[in-house]
Amino acid sequence: MQALMPEPQIYVERTLALIKPDVIDKEEEIEDIILRSGFTIVQKRKLQLSPEQCSNFYADQYGKMFFPNLTAYMSSGPLVAMVLARHHAIAYWKELIGPSNSIRAKETHPDSLRAIYGTDDLRNAVHGSIRFSSAEREIQFMFPEVIIEPIPVGQAAKDYLNLYVNPTLLAGLTELCKQKPADPLIWFADWLIEHNPNKPRLQQWMTVEEP
Repeated sequence: MQALMPEPQIYVERTLALIKPDVIDKEEEIEDIILRSGFTIVQKRKLQLSPEQCSNFYADQYGKMFFPNLTAYMSSGPLVAMVLARHHAIAYWKELIGPSNSIRAKETHPDSLRAIYGTDDLRNAVHGSIRFSSAEREIQFMFPEVIIEPIPVGQAAKDYLNLYVNPTLLAGLTELCKQKPADPLIWFADWLIEHNPNKPRLQQWMTVEEP
C-alpha cells in the first residue's frame, strides 16, 4: 500500500528588514550575513524617509518618550528596506538581529547584528518585524505594490488583474506586434521586466534637500 505523501508547502513566510541610516555603509556586509543565514532577499530598495513618514511607520510607538528621537534618527539619512523570505522568517530574523538594545545585545547575544553593528537602544543598526501582522503592515508600507499572502482570490483577484496585469500585457503585446522582433519571446520577456508595474518608484519616497 502506497504511503500518502504530505501536500507540498508553497507558502514561505516573509518579514521586513531595515538597515538603518548610521550603518548604511555596512550594507554589503549585512546583506552577506543575511544570505548566508538562509534568507532570500525578495525585494530591496534604498530610500530616505521624511520625519512624517517615520512617524507613520512607527505609529505604534507614538507617545513614548523616545519617539521624537526615533523619528529624527530614522529620517536622518538613507536606509535600505528589504523583504526577507525563508521558513519561519520572522522568528529567525529576530534571532539574527538580537535584542533591541545594542548594549544588552553585546552582553547576551554577541554574534547578533545589533551587537556587531549597533551602538545603543536607539542606534541599533537594523529593524525587524516582531510578528506576522507587523510584517504585513510594514512590508505594505515600504513596498506598497507588493502582494501580501494570501494571494487574492475571486473578485479581489479580478480587480488586481484588471488594474495591474491586463493593461501591462495589452501594452506589451501591442508593442510586440508593432516591433515584430526576431525572437518575440525574449523581446516580450525583456519588455515585461522593463515595464514591471510592481517596480519600486523611489522618487515617491526620497527626500531631496535643496542646495
